[in-house]
Amino acid sequence: MTTQTASTSFYGLGIAPAILETLARLKFTTPTPIQSKAIPVAIEGKDVIGVAQTGTGKTLAFCIPMYQRLAQTSGNGLILVPTRELALQVEEVFSQVGHSFHIRTTVIIGGAPINPQASALRKNPRIIIATPGRLIDHIQRKNISLSRVCLVVLDEADRMLDMGFAPQIARVLAGVSKNRQTMLFSATLPPEIMNIANSYMKMPISVEIAPSGTVADNIDQELFIVNKNSKFPLLEKMLKEYHGSILLFTRTKHNACNISKKLIARGQRSIDIHSNRSLKQRREAMDGFRSGKYRILVATDIASRGIDVKGIEAVINYDVPDDPEDYVHRIGRTARIGNAGHAITFATRDQKKNVLGIERLINALLPVASHPEIPSEEFPKPTSVFSSKRRGRSFSSRGRHKTIRKRY
Repeated sequence: MTTQTASTSFYGLGIAPAILETLARLKFTTPTPIQSKAIPVAIEGKDVIGVAQTGTGKTLAFCIPMYQRLAQTSGNGLILVPTRELALQVEEVFSQVGHSFHIRTTVIIGGAPINPQASALRKNPRIIIATPGRLIDHIQRKNISLSRVCLVVLDEADRMLDMGFAPQIARVLAGVSKNRQTMLFSATLPPEIMNIANSYMKMPISVEIAPSGTVADNIDQELFIVNKNSKFPLLEKMLKEYHGSILLFTRTKHNACNISKKLIARGQRSIDIHSNRSLKQRREAMDGFRSGKYRILVATDIASRGIDVKGIEAVINYDVPDDPEDYVHRIGRTARIGNAGHAITFATRDQKKNVLGIERLINALLPVASHPEIPSEEFPKPTSVFSSKRRGRSFSSRGRHKTIRKRY
């Protein structure tokens, strides 16, 4: 575990003057904790495991060292990400920082025509940003050789493992240079991550900004326990209370589509994004949400890690996620880089187990809120984790009644 204290400036982190000038021009003045701790270690060429909450600036933490290292060597860089959306988001950061360095970057993702990607690879880009499946496709077609890759980044590594990409990751790491530098960034630290570290990294330096599963302090969280038929009426009430951009998560593609259609029919500027959408449609949805054309983005968990939009006022979990870690990633889309945000979750009586899993992961109890115009329900009586006694009351800034349950 590294012991450096967070820096208040990018100066003094070992960053080259040309990159410092670029950061100043982009008005990046104060590094986030993960940036100030990971950048000096990465610039030295050491392997890094970076663990931090979503929205803390991990992309810049590996972007700066990669450009600086590639300026000093003839090798190439490779960044693996779990989703198309995240790949495009990473490319945006790299294009901002690397604009004046003339280092060609190429994005290799599924859902896009493969022949233009093959043509781009023949131009020998120095940096490749790829999803694992499409990268393996190009390797099998002999469109790319990884032998010159000297720096590998696994971004959102836990999500890639959740999506079943472990075999592809292993194949990629086996094909790159043995003398490579490897950087792994993640919001959580499951045992599978340590298996990768033990198998493919050389004495990595661990930089953990917050314990795995930590939620940012500046997110106001609420839990509404209602029946299934009350969810949409409750959503309409929430949309009247919050006037900014809303990111709404559902479990299924079908539900995302239906909810968005119902919102549009009620005059809301809504769009849905999920795996049935083409890459072009997903880009249009993201661009429209980012620009304000759409106020509400209805998404499945495909977007829980691929959205970096400033100023999302609230995340609404219309459906409780199956995986507690997805809750952390979903609500991390609000309150980005120190801003305040709101996270609202709708749960039904039969989802008590899912809620308890979330509370165990984040080591906190979700305040139960109620709306005066929507019937509330309660979870079945607890057996071993929570008592039926209530501990005090608190009120949200919007005047809703909240109850905080008590642990045994």
